[in-house]
Amino acid sequence: MSKIVIVFHSGYGHTKRMAEAVAQGAGGALLPIDAEGNLPEGGWEQLAAADAIVMGSPTYMGTVSWQFKKFADASSKPWFGQAWKDKLFAGFTNSASMNGDKLSTLHYLFTLAMQHSGVWVGTGLMPSNSKAATRNDINYVASFAGAMAQSPSDASVDEMLPGDLETARLFGARVATMAARLNK
Repeated sequence: MSKIVIVFHSGYGHTKRMAEAVAQGAGGALLPIDAEGNLPEGGWEQLAAADAIVMGSPTYMGTVSWQFKKFADASSKPWFGQAWKDKLFAGFTNSASMNGDKLSTLHYLFTLAMQHSGVWVGTGLMPSNSKAATRNDINYVASFAGAMAQSPSDASVDEMLPGDLETARLFGARVATMAARLNK
């Protein structure tokens, strides 16, 4: 079985809930970045042992949170030795607005993965974009690059839409499938 690590920062809990759905689908382990931008003890070793690294951050001001950026900058140590070369990478994000420039965040995560010489996995999910689609359908936010969710700024973590969380779970399952293929 592949080792999948979901490394993420969550400011208000929505991105954490999304990370939990990704982990459920992937059978992966959660690795939270704390409020100061640091990993817990043993976090770097966990990433080194991973076959796949799924990165998650809320979208703040059109990109990742500063806490995630601090982690990304600190990843220059494994980058220098190409320690994460050929690992699978994927990413997800959440913001309050329907668009919220979430794609900019996913592009940031993709670029970070490419810096590490990784292999990127997209959602593999068709968008729900017909007239019959409802806001709670799978991939309603319509992203191919990575999983996206939208949580209104005044919505609690418990009010996240089941469709967004199911999108994250299915995305995690795809990462696990691709990791298993790569590790045959």
